[in-house]
Amino acid sequence: MSAIYVLWLRELKRYLRSRVQIIGSLAQPAFYLLALGFGFNYVFEKAGQGSYMQFMAPGMIGMTVLLSAIFSGVTMLWDRQFGVLKAALVSPVPRLSIMLGRTLGGATVGVFQGVLILLLCMLAGFRPQHWFAVVSAFGFVAAISLSFAALGTMIGSAVKDMQSFQVIGNFMVMPMVFLSGALYPLSHQPKVLTIITTLNPLSYGVDGLRGTLIGSWHFSYLLDMGLLTCLGTLFLVLGAWFFSRLEI
Repeated sequence: MSAIYVLWLRELKRYLRSRVQIIGSLAQPAFYLLALGFGFNYVFEKAGQGSYMQFMAPGMIGMTVLLSAIFSGVTMLWDRQFGVLKAALVSPVPRLSIMLGRTLGGATVGVFQGVLILLLCMLAGFRPQHWFAVVSAFGFVAAISLSFAALGTMIGSAVKDMQSFQVIGNFMVMPMVFLSGALYPLSHQPKVLTIITTLNPLSYGVDGLRGTLIGSWHFSYLLDMGLLTCLGTLFLVLGAWFFSRLEI
Protein backbone atom coordinates (compact mmCIF):
# COMPACT_ATOMS: atom_id res chain seq x y z
CA MET A 1 0.00 0.00 0.00
CA SER A 2 2.89 2.38 0.72
CA ALA A 3 4.25 1.86 -2.80
CA ILE A 4 0.84 2.64 -4.31
CA TYR A 5 0.62 5.81 -2.21
CA VAL A 6 4.13 6.97 -3.18
CA LEU A 7 3.49 6.45 -6.90
CA TRP A 8 0.07 8.10 -6.65
CA LEU A 9 1.64 11.09 -4.91
CA ARG A 10 4.42 11.28 -7.51
CA GLU A 11 1.94 11.47 -10.38
CA LEU A 12 -0.03 14.13 -8.54
CA LYS A 13 3.04 16.27 -7.85
CA ARG A 14 4.12 15.98 -11.47
CA TYR A 15 0.74 17.29 -12.57
CA LEU A 16 0.67 20.16 -10.09
CA ARG A 17 4.15 21.30 -11.18
CA SER A 18 3.12 21.42 -14.84
CA ARG A 19 1.23 24.69 -15.28
CA VAL A 20 1.38 24.27 -19.05
CA GLN A 21 -0.48 20.96 -18.78
CA ILE A 22 -3.13 22.45 -16.50
CA ILE A 23 -3.79 25.45 -18.74
CA GLY A 24 -3.44 23.54 -22.01
CA SER A 25 -5.91 20.87 -20.97
CA LEU A 26 -8.58 23.54 -20.52
CA ALA A 27 -7.99 25.23 -23.89
CA GLN A 28 -10.05 22.85 -26.03
CA PRO A 29 -13.07 22.67 -23.68
CA ALA A 30 -12.97 26.46 -23.28
CA PHE A 31 -13.03 26.85 -27.06
CA TYR A 32 -16.04 24.51 -27.35
CA LEU A 33 -17.85 26.35 -24.58
CA LEU A 34 -17.35 29.72 -26.26
CA ALA A 35 -17.77 28.72 -29.90
CA LEU A 36 -20.57 26.16 -29.52
CA GLY A 37 -22.10 26.93 -26.14
CA PHE A 38 -22.96 30.50 -27.04
CA GLY A 39 -23.11 29.99 -30.81
CA PHE A 40 -25.75 27.23 -30.78
CA ASN A 41 -27.68 28.43 -27.74
CA TYR A 42 -30.25 30.38 -29.76
CA VAL A 43 -30.90 27.45 -32.14
CA PHE A 44 -31.18 25.02 -29.22
CA GLU A 45 -33.70 27.25 -27.44
CA LYS A 46 -35.72 27.69 -30.66
CA ALA A 47 -35.94 23.91 -30.94
CA GLY A 48 -37.54 23.83 -27.49
CA GLN A 49 -34.57 22.14 -25.79
CA GLY A 50 -33.75 24.91 -23.30
CA SER A 51 -30.29 26.31 -22.73
CA TYR A 52 -27.53 24.72 -24.79
CA MET A 53 -24.95 25.77 -22.19
CA GLN A 54 -26.83 23.75 -19.57
CA PHE A 55 -26.95 20.77 -21.91
CA MET A 56 -23.36 21.01 -23.11
CA ALA A 57 -21.48 21.63 -19.83
CA PRO A 58 -21.73 18.02 -18.51
CA GLY A 59 -20.43 16.80 -21.87
CA MET A 60 -17.44 19.15 -21.63
CA ILE A 61 -16.68 17.86 -18.13
CA GLY A 62 -16.79 14.27 -19.39
CA MET A 63 -14.60 15.11 -22.39
CA THR A 64 -11.98 16.87 -20.24
CA VAL A 65 -11.80 14.01 -17.74
CA LEU A 66 -11.50 11.47 -20.57
CA LEU A 67 -8.65 13.35 -22.28
CA SER A 68 -6.74 13.90 -19.06
CA ALA A 69 -7.16 10.32 -17.81
CA ILE A 70 -6.38 8.42 -20.99
CA PHE A 71 -3.34 10.54 -21.89
CA SER A 72 -1.90 10.02 -18.42
CA GLY A 73 -0.48 6.87 -19.98
CA VAL A 74 2.00 9.06 -21.87
CA THR A 75 3.99 9.57 -18.66
CA MET A 76 4.77 5.86 -18.67
CA LEU A 77 6.50 6.23 -22.03
CA TRP A 78 8.47 9.22 -20.74
CA ASP A 79 9.54 7.25 -17.67
CA ARG A 80 10.49 4.30 -19.87
CA GLN A 81 12.57 6.53 -22.13
CA PHE A 82 14.51 8.15 -19.26
CA GLY A 83 14.96 4.98 -17.22
CA VAL A 84 12.66 5.90 -14.34
CA LEU A 85 10.30 3.00 -15.03
CA LYS A 86 13.19 0.54 -15.27
CA ALA A 87 14.36 1.55 -11.80
CA ALA A 88 10.86 0.97 -10.44
CA LEU A 89 10.49 -2.42 -12.13
CA VAL A 90 13.77 -3.81 -10.82
CA SER A 91 12.88 -2.79 -7.27
CA PRO A 92 11.23 -5.33 -4.92
CA VAL A 93 7.88 -3.51 -5.30
CA PRO A 94 5.23 -5.73 -6.97
CA ARG A 95 4.34 -4.69 -10.49
CA LEU A 96 0.67 -4.60 -9.57
CA SER A 97 1.40 -1.93 -6.94
CA ILE A 98 3.33 0.13 -9.49
CA MET A 99 0.51 -0.13 -12.00
CA LEU A 100 -2.18 0.73 -9.44
CA GLY A 101 -0.22 3.71 -8.09
CA ARG A 102 0.32 5.17 -11.54
CA THR A 103 -3.29 4.54 -12.59
CA LEU A 104 -4.73 6.07 -9.42
CA GLY A 105 -2.45 9.07 -9.91
CA GLY A 106 -3.74 9.54 -13.46
CA ALA A 107 -7.31 9.14 -12.26
CA THR A 108 -6.81 11.76 -9.53
CA VAL A 109 -5.45 14.18 -12.13
CA GLY A 110 -8.59 13.54 -14.19
CA VAL A 111 -10.78 14.41 -11.21
CA PHE A 112 -8.86 17.66 -10.66
CA GLN A 113 -9.37 18.51 -14.33
CA GLY A 114 -13.08 17.84 -13.87
CA VAL A 115 -13.20 20.32 -10.98
CA LEU A 116 -11.44 22.98 -13.07
CA ILE A 117 -13.72 22.59 -16.10
CA LEU A 118 -16.81 22.63 -13.84
CA LEU A 119 -15.65 25.98 -12.46
CA LEU A 120 -15.02 27.20 -16.01
CA CYS A 121 -18.53 26.11 -17.06
CA MET A 122 -20.04 27.93 -14.10
CA LEU A 123 -18.18 31.09 -15.07
CA ALA A 124 -19.70 30.69 -18.55
CA GLY A 125 -23.22 30.52 -17.09
CA PHE A 126 -23.84 26.86 -16.24
CA ARG A 127 -25.84 26.14 -13.09
CA PRO A 128 -26.52 22.65 -11.60
CA GLN A 129 -30.10 21.80 -10.60
CA HIS A 130 -28.98 21.94 -6.94
CA TRP A 131 -25.60 22.08 -5.24
CA PHE A 132 -25.81 18.55 -3.84
CA ALA A 133 -25.93 17.42 -7.48
CA VAL A 134 -22.28 18.45 -7.81
CA VAL A 135 -21.31 15.92 -5.13
CA SER A 136 -23.31 13.17 -6.86
CA ALA A 137 -21.83 14.06 -10.24
CA PHE A 138 -18.29 13.53 -9.02
CA GLY A 139 -19.07 9.86 -8.53
CA PHE A 140 -19.32 9.72 -12.32
CA VAL A 141 -16.24 11.92 -12.72
CA ALA A 142 -14.28 9.43 -10.60
CA ALA A 143 -15.69 6.45 -12.53
CA ILE A 144 -14.82 7.99 -15.92
CA SER A 145 -11.37 9.02 -14.73
CA LEU A 146 -10.44 5.66 -13.22
CA SER A 147 -11.74 3.68 -16.22
CA PHE A 148 -9.87 5.67 -18.83
CA ALA A 149 -6.71 6.11 -16.72
CA ALA A 150 -6.58 2.31 -16.61
CA LEU A 151 -7.09 2.24 -20.39
CA GLY A 152 -4.25 4.76 -20.76
CA THR A 153 -2.01 2.53 -18.64
CA MET A 154 -2.94 -0.44 -20.80
CA ILE A 155 -2.06 1.42 -24.02
CA GLY A 156 1.14 2.81 -22.50
CA SER A 157 2.18 -0.72 -21.54
CA ALA A 158 1.37 -2.15 -24.96
CA VAL A 159 3.14 0.39 -27.20
CA LYS A 160 6.81 1.34 -27.21
CA ASP A 161 6.94 4.89 -28.54
CA MET A 162 5.16 8.20 -28.09
CA GLN A 163 3.96 8.42 -31.68
CA SER A 164 2.08 5.12 -31.46
CA PHE A 165 0.38 6.20 -28.26
CA GLN A 166 -0.71 9.53 -29.78
CA VAL A 167 -2.11 7.81 -32.89
CA ILE A 168 -4.03 5.19 -30.90
CA GLY A 169 -5.20 7.74 -28.33
CA ASN A 170 -6.49 10.25 -30.89
CA PHE A 171 -8.08 7.47 -32.94
CA MET A 172 -10.07 6.38 -29.88
CA VAL A 173 -10.72 9.70 -28.14
CA MET A 174 -12.29 11.86 -30.85
CA PRO A 175 -14.92 9.30 -31.98
CA MET A 176 -15.79 8.60 -28.33
CA VAL A 177 -16.29 12.32 -27.65
CA PHE A 178 -18.37 13.10 -30.72
CA LEU A 179 -20.45 9.92 -30.43
CA SER A 180 -21.17 10.16 -26.70
CA GLY A 181 -23.93 12.74 -26.63
CA ALA A 182 -21.55 15.36 -25.27
CA LEU A 183 -22.52 17.84 -28.00
CA TYR A 184 -25.99 16.71 -29.06
CA PRO A 185 -28.92 14.69 -27.65
CA LEU A 186 -28.87 10.91 -28.12
CA SER A 187 -32.58 10.75 -28.87
CA HIS A 188 -34.04 10.78 -32.40
CA GLN A 189 -30.84 9.54 -34.07
CA PRO A 190 -30.52 7.21 -37.07
CA LYS A 191 -30.44 3.55 -36.07
CA VAL A 192 -26.74 3.15 -36.91
CA LEU A 193 -25.76 6.08 -34.68
CA THR A 194 -27.99 4.79 -31.90
CA ILE A 195 -26.14 1.46 -31.94
CA ILE A 196 -22.72 3.16 -31.97
CA THR A 197 -23.55 5.57 -29.15
CA THR A 198 -24.96 2.71 -27.09
CA LEU A 199 -21.66 0.83 -27.47
CA ASN A 200 -19.62 3.91 -26.59
CA PRO A 201 -18.56 3.75 -22.89
CA LEU A 202 -18.28 7.54 -22.62
CA SER A 203 -22.00 7.85 -23.47
CA TYR A 204 -22.83 6.45 -20.03
CA GLY A 205 -20.41 8.78 -18.28
CA VAL A 206 -21.80 11.86 -20.03
CA ASP A 207 -25.36 10.72 -19.40
CA GLY A 208 -24.59 10.18 -15.71
CA LEU A 209 -23.09 13.66 -15.42
CA ARG A 210 -25.99 15.27 -17.26
CA GLY A 211 -28.54 13.35 -15.24
CA THR A 212 -27.07 14.22 -11.85
CA LEU A 213 -26.23 17.84 -12.72
CA ILE A 214 -29.36 18.95 -14.60
CA GLY A 215 -31.78 16.03 -14.15
CA SER A 216 -31.84 14.96 -17.82
CA TRP A 217 -31.37 11.20 -18.23
CA HIS A 218 -31.20 9.19 -21.45
CA PHE A 219 -30.42 5.89 -19.74
CA SER A 220 -30.58 5.60 -15.93
CA TYR A 221 -28.33 6.06 -12.90
CA LEU A 222 -28.01 2.33 -12.24
CA LEU A 223 -27.20 1.49 -15.87
CA ASP A 224 -24.69 4.32 -16.22
CA MET A 225 -22.84 3.66 -12.97
CA GLY A 226 -23.06 -0.12 -13.32
CA LEU A 227 -21.53 -0.17 -16.80
CA LEU A 228 -18.80 2.31 -15.87
CA THR A 229 -17.91 0.23 -12.80
CA CYS A 230 -17.72 -2.97 -14.87
CA LEU A 231 -15.70 -1.21 -17.55
CA GLY A 232 -13.29 0.26 -15.00
CA THR A 233 -12.76 -3.18 -13.47
CA LEU A 234 -12.13 -4.71 -16.90
CA PHE A 235 -9.62 -2.02 -17.88
CA LEU A 236 -7.82 -2.37 -14.53
CA VAL A 237 -7.49 -6.13 -15.04
CA LEU A 238 -6.29 -5.71 -18.64
CA GLY A 239 -3.98 -2.87 -17.63
CA ALA A 240 -2.44 -5.04 -14.90
CA TRP A 241 -1.97 -7.91 -17.37
CA PHE A 242 -0.29 -5.73 -20.01
CA PHE A 243 1.88 -4.07 -17.36
CA SER A 244 2.96 -7.47 -16.00
CA ARG A 245 4.26 -8.36 -19.47
CA LEU A 246 6.07 -5.05 -19.92
CA GLU A 247 9.70 -5.43 -20.98
CA ILE A 248 12.31 -2.70 -20.54
